[in-house]
Amino acid sequence: MSSPTGSCSGTLDGHYDYVVVGCGGIGSGTLYWLARTLGQTKRILGLEQFELGHSNGGSQDYSRIVRLTYHVEAYTKLAREAMDAWHIVEQEAEHKRVDHCGSIQLTEKGSPFMVDTVQAAIKQGMKYEHLTGSEFNRRYPQFNVDDSVEALIDPEGGLVDAAQANAVHVALARQRGATVVDKCKVFRIQQQSASQLYEISTSCGKVTADKIIVTAGAWANQVLGNFGVHIPLTITQEQVQYYATPHIQDFLPAKFPVWIWVHDNLIFYGLPIHGIMGVKIAIDCGGAAVTADQRSFTPDKLNTEKTDEFVKKFFPKAYGPKALVKTCLYTMPPDRNFVVDTLAGYGHPNVSVCVGGGHAFKFASVLGKVLTDLSTKGRTATDIALFSLYRAALTDPNYPDLCRQFGIEDVETKSKL
Repeated sequence: MSSPTGSCSGTLDGHYDYVVVGCGGIGSGTLYWLARTLGQTKRILGLEQFELGHSNGGSQDYSRIVRLTYHVEAYTKLAREAMDAWHIVEQEAEHKRVDHCGSIQLTEKGSPFMVDTVQAAIKQGMKYEHLTGSEFNRRYPQFNVDDSVEALIDPEGGLVDAAQANAVHVALARQRGATVVDKCKVFRIQQQSASQLYEISTSCGKVTADKIIVTAGAWANQVLGNFGVHIPLTITQEQVQYYATPHIQDFLPAKFPVWIWVHDNLIFYGLPIHGIMGVKIAIDCGGAAVTADQRSFTPDKLNTEKTDEFVKKFFPKAYGPKALVKTCLYTMPPDRNFVVDTLAGYGHPNVSVCVGGGHAFKFASVLGKVLTDLSTKGRTATDIALFSLYRAALTDPNYPDLCRQFGIEDVETKSKL
């Protein structure tokens, strides 16, 4: 595990207009959009407690799914904005990070989940194909399915290189004048009574700030506690398997799409070979509850066994030795919807927060843009009503916690996003 107590990458002092706490996927995206919007007219600082690109949280890895298909229309709408944001970053960097290899949603025939997904796609005017299992199998013979399954194909979906996307966000932010300091842990944030500025004490020194954006993932509540705020969050340790298939030609992005499959009360997902010579396949939200600072990096045996069984049955040509098995963290509100809001209701309108719910990387850049809007203008044109900090899921103690209600044996309800 990386240590936040290593040597700082810089010594801090002075005043900054905007400080971003946490520089993973969403935090790096926020730094980029702040710098893009404000240029060098304002001082912008990003703080990361570990080294940039670390593997302690939820923003690392070689590839992540990007897709337009969601069973909730609000996400389908936001996904279009997310894709546009990635393309803007690619154009500026002159560095392609999104591979539009296609995205597949698979469910049992007649599933309400599929009905809702199709309706959301229609309402948002997105392109899609709706196939029977046998039609789908003929197109993608790597899958082994029958007509008990149906498939929705999103031709614009695909994958984003997660590690490189984060690095590109940071590089472009620095190019526009932002300061990014890693190995720098935030110890305390206090609002000065006279100036109303925030004094931030870190392992690298002290600074003051006009505005703060909290994108600290599993450590969000540790930072929010400085403002008297606590969000009910469940943190789980998840894992992914990379299978070193001997049939590499069949599982390259040119032939094999990203996919999500609601199967036997579990959500499986997978991606083609990218960055490492293995097919990435995993169970969504199938891990044990942990804390950010007390978690094992050891893969769960039951999770691996269930994934192996699934791959052997439905992707026999993908199966092979494990090229890599790695863990990460999900940080989830009770309803698994994002949190994107300001702390105005707690007396801190100049502090914004975002929590991704374990499925936000595809939205990392556009969420950075939204947080920039909230911090610089106090509002955003993007519809974020579903992500309010003040919604019932976060304020009603009797709200059902879908993240704790189910285990690996039954995660369909909590994993629909």
